[in-house]
Amino acid sequence: MSRSIEAPTGLSMFVYRFKKSLQTPDPYLTIFGVGLWLFVWWLLCEGLRVDRFDKIPGPIAVFTELFARTPFQGISIFTPEYYEHILVSCRRIAIAFAIATGVGVPLGLFMGWSKRIRDYAFPILETLRPIPILAWVPLSILMFPGFEAPVIFLATLASLFVTTLNTMLGVDSIDEAYFRAAGCLGSSNWDVFKHVVVPGALPYIFTGLQISIGVAWFSLVAAEMVSGDLGLGYLIVDSYMNNVTVPMVIGMITLGFVGWITSVMVRALGNWLMQWHVKALALQGR
Repeated sequence: MSRSIEAPTGLSMFVYRFKKSLQTPDPYLTIFGVGLWLFVWWLLCEGLRVDRFDKIPGPIAVFTELFARTPFQGISIFTPEYYEHILVSCRRIAIAFAIATGVGVPLGLFMGWSKRIRDYAFPILETLRPIPILAWVPLSILMFPGFEAPVIFLATLASLFVTTLNTMLGVDSIDEAYFRAAGCLGSSNWDVFKHVVVPGALPYIFTGLQISIGVAWFSLVAAEMVSGDLGLGYLIVDSYMNNVTVPMVIGMITLGFVGWITSVMVRALGNWLMQWHVKALALQGR
C-alpha cells in the first residue's frame, strides 16, 4: 500500500532546509565572507596601520576588550551596563515595532482594498515619508516628555511607512481572478477581505516587516544619539564624545548582531504563519 509523502513543516522544515543548505556553497561562502571582512579590518587598522585607519580600533583590540573581565574602557560582556544598553534599545524597538505593525498593517490592507481610503491616506504618507527622521527630533522632544517617548515615536514613525506601503503593495499584487471568483461564489465583502486580501498580502507584509525592523533600528539609534539617556545609540555617541573608541565599535557590532537576530525572528514568525507559502517554495527547490 503506497503512502503519501507530506511536505515537512515547522521544526522539520527548518532542519530540512538547514541540511539542504549544507549541500550548497552558500553557508561556506558566508563564513569566508565574514573571515575576509575580519582580515581586511585587521589589516587596515592593526596590520598595516593605514593612515586614518590607525585611529580606529582593530578586531584584536575590540574583542580583547569585549571579553575582558575588567575592561580598560569600561564596557565588556562582564559589565552590567553593556546589557542595560541592549535591553533598553530592545524594549524601545519592541514597543515601536508593535505600534507600527498594529497601525501599519491594517492601514495598508484597507488602502490596498479601498480606493477611497487610499485617496485619503496615500498623499499624506507620501508627503511625510521623505522627511528624514532627524528632522523630526526637535518636534518629538517638544511633543513628548522625557527620554523614552520621543525615541519610541521616531522609531515608530520610520517603521510605519515601510510597513504600510509594503502591505498595500501586497494587496495590489493579488490576482483579480481571486476577487471575481469570490464574488461569483457569493462571498460578502468581509469574507473577501478575510479569505482573499489578508492571506494574499501576507508574503509582502512579512517582507515589509523584515525591512521595517531594520529601519526601526537605525532610526532608534539616531534618536538615541540625540535624545536618549541609555541604549546602544547613546553608547556609541557617548563613547565618541569621551574619546573612547573601543566601546563605540563594540556598540556598533552589538547593534548589527542584535538587529540581525530580530530580523531572523520576524522571518521565522512569517514562515510559521505562512507554512503553505514555505512548503510551496521548498517543493520548488527554493
